[in-house]
Amino acid sequence: MELLMLQNSSLDERINQSFHNVTSWFTDAILYQIPITDSIQIPWVLIILTLGALYFTIYFKGINIRSFMTSINIIRGKYDALETSHNEEDIKETIKVEGNGEVSHFQALTAALSATVGLGNIAGVAIALSIGGPGATFWMIVIGLLGMASKFVECTLGVKYREMDTNGTVYGGPMYYLKKGFAEIGFGKTGKIMAILFAIMCVGGSFGGGNMFQVNQAFKLFEYVTGAEQSFIYGKGWLFGLVMAIFAGIVIIGGIKKIAKVTDKVVPVMVVVYVLAIITVLTSNYSLIPNAFSQIIEGAFNPTGIAGGFIGVMIQGFRRGAFSNEAGIGSSSIAHSAVKTNYPASEGLVALLEPFIDTVIVCTMTALALIITGQITPGNAVSFEQGAILTSKALESSISWFPYVLTIAVILFAFSSMISWSYYGYQAWTFLFGRDKVIGNIYKIIFCVFTVVGAAATLNAVTDFSDAMVFSMMVPNMIGLVVLAPKVVAELKKYKSNIIQNQQ
Repeated sequence: MELLMLQNSSLDERINQSFHNVTSWFTDAILYQIPITDSIQIPWVLIILTLGALYFTIYFKGINIRSFMTSINIIRGKYDALETSHNEEDIKETIKVEGNGEVSHFQALTAALSATVGLGNIAGVAIALSIGGPGATFWMIVIGLLGMASKFVECTLGVKYREMDTNGTVYGGPMYYLKKGFAEIGFGKTGKIMAILFAIMCVGGSFGGGNMFQVNQAFKLFEYVTGAEQSFIYGKGWLFGLVMAIFAGIVIIGGIKKIAKVTDKVVPVMVVVYVLAIITVLTSNYSLIPNAFSQIIEGAFNPTGIAGGFIGVMIQGFRRGAFSNEAGIGSSSIAHSAVKTNYPASEGLVALLEPFIDTVIVCTMTALALIITGQITPGNAVSFEQGAILTSKALESSISWFPYVLTIAVILFAFSSMISWSYYGYQAWTFLFGRDKVIGNIYKIIFCVFTVVGAAATLNAVTDFSDAMVFSMMVPNMIGLVVLAPKVVAELKKYKSNIIQNQQ
């Protein structure tokens, strides 16, 4: 037994060292941090994401607030009949593809949410509060609200410039709106180069943040709950990864329709279970809730709170959870592109709910539970693994057996994130190498191999690679969003005049 554990440990160490050697040079450039003070540094990419979200909020006149109820109505199916109608004269101009798509608005939203709701909400929030105190929660909400505008823009463009093959399979995302959108304005070569760069980084991001990071953290928590060093699976990350790879492989072979059928069941159930557990904690400590909000407001505008909000939430929360809601990264637009609609702006409006659910609701509720149960000591920064454990303890204070449920939730959240990111990476892969079935299967095999590697590698090696890949996707995507924003304005006007006003 000891010899077997030594062999397993040696394998994990060799995997980690090889991985670190390959990725270290790249991460230094992408994750460069701009010094603000002697003790505060901010990655340059996070500044761009925040400014971009603020710009789109202003450019679209607060669409994240004004169109909130419209988004709800679209999810409810209020406009479905008109959206998918082929009788409108301007359909060909609205969306130059054949057919309506592969999944419903709700399925597209859950597929995208499955890649965002999860580890960032559970552990990232604890990290943010440990750095900046309760005041960090306020800034988390602000960032989530601003991110809704970025999500609207990228997902509208994703549907507008998507393509379909003869089988009705949808291909969309930043790769396509960068290539085709820039060609329309006379910068075809520039757009093609940016599309290729994005696709390369998206493939890397799918292997890293969307796969390795997810399975790594799921394994760590599972190992902790089952006995830590005394666990039957201690030192056997590769085995856990192998099991996850098998299940992921079974799902991802079926494409976005199979993925959507899984995520539209797993995500709502796990979010409801998690939120109900938080509500249980809050109701059992209801007398402390007013004081918790008081701490949030008071702490938001002191130096510690501001540092914790922007440094803790954006760097630790968003960074460790693949930027939590991924607004501005461009990844979610790939899932939203598969929606059944002839009007791109309709899915953009649906997509703006994503940061609201992920960050404003789930992250805020987690923060409240951590604050009222006294799990956080401001100024005593915790690691990602410690953050997950603190959240588990907060829930355990009211539900003694919930750490086991949380472990299952983390594994399912990780699994749903993995299968959604496999779709993102697959789309980018086919953009680079073609849509042949054999080429697609090669990607899926490589993805499953990285699942095993991710569970065996150490956290630092995984997160450095994950951050670098996901961060780098933002650069070409954000440029494209700013340049193509007028196209989104036109689509929004068209949707309002043809659908919303006709329904009223």
